[in-house]
Amino acid sequence: MGLITSPPSNPKTHHYFNLHRSFRRPGSPVFGLRPLPRSSKVLNFVHCSSKQSEPNKCLSSTKLFTHFLTNSNRTLPSITTNAAVAEFTEPEPEKYKRIILSDVIVKRPRFLFKGRKWNSKDLATAGVVVGMHVLSLFAPFQFNWGAFWVAASLYVVTGLFGITLSFHRNLSHRSFKLPKWLEYLFAYFGAQALQGSPIDWVCTHRYHHQFCDSEKDPHSPVEGFWYSHMSWLFDTNSVAERCGGLDNVGDLQKQPFYQFLKATYIAHPIALGVLLYAMGGFPFIVWGMGVRIIWVYHITWLVNSACHVWGEKAWKTGDLSRNNWWVALLAFGEGWHNNHHAFEYSARHGLDWWQLDMTWYVVRLLQAIGLATDVKVPTEVQKQRMAL
Repeated sequence: MGLITSPPSNPKTHHYFNLHRSFRRPGSPVFGLRPLPRSSKVLNFVHCSSKQSEPNKCLSSTKLFTHFLTNSNRTLPSITTNAAVAEFTEPEPEKYKRIILSDVIVKRPRFLFKGRKWNSKDLATAGVVVGMHVLSLFAPFQFNWGAFWVAASLYVVTGLFGITLSFHRNLSHRSFKLPKWLEYLFAYFGAQALQGSPIDWVCTHRYHHQFCDSEKDPHSPVEGFWYSHMSWLFDTNSVAERCGGLDNVGDLQKQPFYQFLKATYIAHPIALGVLLYAMGGFPFIVWGMGVRIIWVYHITWLVNSACHVWGEKAWKTGDLSRNNWWVALLAFGEGWHNNHHAFEYSARHGLDWWQLDMTWYVVRLLQAIGLATDVKVPTEVQKQRMAL
């Protein structure tokens, strides 16, 4: 079931370049013809919207070069074309910066420190993110193979089963159904990724699809690459101010399990950290918590940032989403992001045979053994409707 459909892009308008040249050649014909008399009118182009049903409304004067062969000893008046909206025909303002190797322009830059106040939630979020990065700095000095494999295993458990399969495709978009015991287990794995409770994560993601790359998008690169990547996390009021509260996750709020995870969220990663320390000491903490968490952090964030900046578009989504193969490799198939924005309800993101999608393979396995039901994928008719 497609919970939220991205709004269509604004209808594009067509503009003509500003030209202004005067030709004054008294007594001489122009282009082999006699010049215009002073009373003659010339074609005056103005802004023309693609929404207009009558193309000739684009012309403010339709008397085209009348009396073309009379009064040869006159001056040719200035020929001018005017565009109603000059911002599309003139050079981009200096304040607008283009993201490197991309056609995306930062039109509404937002800054982490300038012009805003930090509240207690902002400071707590920043403290956790910075703390995990600092903890990971000990990794070269605390390496052993046991710690490494703990980190790799938790990367799969929390990243694939927790974030991409549970938080994203199952809870946010309801791309398939699971037995409640399995749905809750995978959601608990997602809570161990330290990216917020299921209710909070799903709420933000649904708003992202509803207002994708608009002024209400919680994280769009039109406000800056790093803002879309991670800085938005440290402005906890922005989602509520732009989008609203938790009114788009009523399906989760009705379930006591998700209310419990929201109320006790921070206790669960702490409990995991204690367990890892008991199993392998400080190296397990460094690799199983620090390295693993920031690895999953940045891979998840790349879907928000890189997949709206670099890559290819295959579908008419009306937003900046792109298919990015290297993000797909790191994020268990989430990098086929233009596919996802075209068919939000789809459990499969890698729609072509060569588009590796590990999350889809797990869903397909669960479906084969009878645990995943009502699995949604786009039909050929739906693909044809959305194709570029």
